[in-house]
Amino acid sequence: MADQGKVRVGLIGAGGIANGAHIPGYRAVSDQVDLVACADVNRATAERTARQQGIPGVYESYEEMLQKERLDAVSVCTPNRFHAPAVLAALRAGCHVLCEKPPAITAEEAREMERAASAAGRILTFGFMFRFSPEVQAARRYADAGALGDVYTGRVTAVRRRGIPSWGVFTNKELQGGGPLIDIGVHMLDAALYVMGYPEPASVTGVTHTRLGNQEPGIAPWGPWNYREYTVEDVCNALITFRNGAALLLETSFIANIEPMEEMNVRLSGTRAGVKFFPFSIFREEHGTIVNEQAAWQPGGNNHHKEVAHFVKCVRGEAEPVSTPAEAVKIQRIIEAIYASAAAGRSVEA
Repeated sequence: MADQGKVRVGLIGAGGIANGAHIPGYRAVSDQVDLVACADVNRATAERTARQQGIPGVYESYEEMLQKERLDAVSVCTPNRFHAPAVLAALRAGCHVLCEKPPAITAEEAREMERAASAAGRILTFGFMFRFSPEVQAARRYADAGALGDVYTGRVTAVRRRGIPSWGVFTNKELQGGGPLIDIGVHMLDAALYVMGYPEPASVTGVTHTRLGNQEPGIAPWGPWNYREYTVEDVCNALITFRNGAALLLETSFIANIEPMEEMNVRLSGTRAGVKFFPFSIFREEHGTIVNEQAAWQPGGNNHHKEVAHFVKCVRGEAEPVSTPAEAVKIQRIIEAIYASAAAGRSVEA
């Protein structure tokens, strides 16, 4: 970073995730950061956020913001469809970038972002905030220490019983790229891959269903959604295999007739022990006994705040990114392949 003072940050997208996660995260490290501008295609949204958050610069066009403001870093908080163009523009403008998950909609977009970050010599990292949870960090430490042995199978769960968002564009496939898989499933899938060391994907078999979301809502805890314009999947199930022989089963849903109202979890099995992320638990055989161990205490804190604080440290040259563009390409390949497999009705290479 050229300026050794505060990191000058701009926001591309000034809606819910910007106000709910990124801005509070930057405010938590306000001694290191100046929030200098925000841009949103809906100028009223940008103006409201700027007024409420005390951000001086307001733009309708992020291209104009990047041209006129002297920025060190940018948070990209747009709908998924616009991640890639916003990231590419910010990198070309010389900014470090924290992009919300998922990285993009297609694997080729993720590859283009990876190439652009390398060419620009700038940091590009992604909003996989569960990586910063104490449970996932503990699981990674156990894996790195060899305590799990060779992790070869697991289950990834990100399900809601009646959890279709009634706000934003979460039910719009054109803008989001999909439904629960690309919105919440991607979080737990990334957490699993992170602990596994992000193995190279081989093939996937995916199945999706849209059976309830496109029907008139009955009980809607988060408010009635526009079922007539619901174009994403309700449920996605997938088998993901990796070139090292490992495999993951994935289950994710916005709406399904299942027991839990919501569950976000990962269970991994290795040759020495197994691990469940939430609550953090270890399963192994020890001294002739089958043992379940659970953490008695773990540190707290807001995962979004940790994510943003870590990004700021990276920009300041005090840390290395936890989430990398190369990993983004892998997870985007898997997501794209799952949707392709579901559409084709057969297994596909990832």
